Amino acid sequence: NPELVESLTEAYVKEVKPEEIFYYIYGVLYSNIYRNKYAEFLKIDFPRVPFTESYELFTTIGKYGSELVDLHLLKSTELNNPIARFQGDGDNQVEKPKYNEKERRVYINNNQYFEGIEREVWEYQIGGYQVLDKWLKDRKGRKLSLDDIEHYCQVATTLKKTIEVQKEIDNSYLDIEKEIISINDI
Repeated sequence: NPELVESLTEAYVKEVKPEEIFYYIYGVLYSNIYRNKYAEFLKIDFPRVPFTESYELFTTIGKYGSELVDLHLLKSTELNNPIARFQGDGDNQVEKPKYNEKERRVYINNNQYFEGIEREVWEYQIGGYQVLDKWLKDRKGRKLSLDDIEHYCQVATTLKKTIEVQKEIDNSYLDIEKEIISINDI
């Protein structure tokens, strides 16, 4: 919205680009504090995004948002070192996905598994779905290709890094709500 860009540019006395606003909003929407505080409202309406008066905080949250966008598009260099590895002998057939918390492994069958997956990564949900579990269940009865295996490891890494970035956003989020810019009906 051009009016939002203009309002923020005036408030910060610096030119604000639409991409910066997008990254800021993306960052705010990934704050667990924000999500919990406005959970009921988010179910019934479009989210209201609080804009901080602090340009420095705006850019900090925007950097986190940018990191998240790169992670979610699987374009981040962070994905070059995946947290998970595929192990075991077999035909790569997805039978019944099962998580073993003690071993930090996600089994796809009796002999093959992805290792290095922490519980909070395994349990991470988007849209009410447990991401890693759903991904495997959608492939039940199929053999995973090398590309599938690499993709799953990237998704696991993305979730781990997303959790880390969300914690950083939450460390700053309460400061956002201390001094909010009043932007009417934008």
